[in-house]
Amino acid sequence: MVLGAGIAALVLWLLVRRSARRVAGQIVNRHHLGEILGPLRAAVVVLSDSDRVLACSDFAKSIGMVRGSSISLAEVQQLVADARSQHRSNEAEMRLIEPSTGAPLLLSVRAVLLSNEGAVVIGEDRSADLRFSQTRRDFVANISHELKTPIGAISLLAEAAEAASDDSAAVKHFLDKLIAEADRLNELVSQIIALSRLQAADSSGDARTVVVADVVAAAVSRTREQAEAAGISVSSSVQPGLTLRGDAEQLETALTNLVQNAIAYSERGARVAVSAQETVGEVELRVSDTGIGISDADQKRIFERFYRVDADRSRASGGTGLGLSIVKHIASAHGGDVSVWSRPGQGSTFTLRLPVQPAAGNPAEREEESR
Repeated sequence: MVLGAGIAALVLWLLVRRSARRVAGQIVNRHHLGEILGPLRAAVVVLSDSDRVLACSDFAKSIGMVRGSSISLAEVQQLVADARSQHRSNEAEMRLIEPSTGAPLLLSVRAVLLSNEGAVVIGEDRSADLRFSQTRRDFVANISHELKTPIGAISLLAEAAEAASDDSAAVKHFLDKLIAEADRLNELVSQIIALSRLQAADSSGDARTVVVADVVAAAVSRTREQAEAAGISVSSSVQPGLTLRGDAEQLETALTNLVQNAIAYSERGARVAVSAQETVGEVELRVSDTGIGISDADQKRIFERFYRVDADRSRASGGTGLGLSIVKHIASAHGGDVSVWSRPGQGSTFTLRLPVQPAAGNPAEREEESR
């Protein structure tokens, strides 16, 4: 943790100071102390008995906690003053704005008194924890909202089917819709579980050599029925001999999600092309379509969980709004990334970039075309 690093540096300084008293001529001056504290990500400030800054970390300066030889934040000054008046360590949480980026900062700040009447201020950056907590709250709220729709529909359809028990045609109509909603609920729960596992798991431990052509073939095969039903052609082209180090099942899921997304947002007669080729140190997996395209505003949000460009189209195709978020997590877990190019009315291209692993030996060349 960042706070642990700050305390470790402080302990190191105190040990050096103690040793300096025992060894003639050995001293640790303010310059040396600054070298020790400077690189720390924590906001660490060492104060004299008169609250003059003797040394501090670069991070403390960058967030405006220190100016020159003084503490410049009134909240921190008060924290130190309270610690001195109470003769004990004192701590508080402070919300700041980082001057260079304008990003909000949450600091857990502690003022520690020293035996020589000096003091040390240690501020741990808890901004990531704050963002995580907010993301988790948003995720739970989104899940609750998304689950209500199919659950409510199932309940209403069951009641409607019961009320129409004397009309076999109506019962069949309602039961067909009920089955569709149950399938949608099942898919949503499966996607939520998959995303939760991706966020908690470390893929590197299960990494194996993955043949890219096999991943592409599996994704095309898994989406063939959906493509045929939508009247959309899907083709694939793979540079021979490409391999990756990773989880084949996850990579198949990522590429399948991209192809399914391309089919869902394309009109009948459109084309979807899947390709894989090596660039400088990377394998690029591309899924291009001639579909409806995505606006610039939507492109900024499409990798968010539960975000849908066209909610009605997404629900009609059984989409959960989690597919692209899962792709992003899989790419990150494999040390890569995913990006999109799109123009409304012209189509879209999603590119999954992953670190390349040269194939061992001389594998047979693979060139796959499927339609």
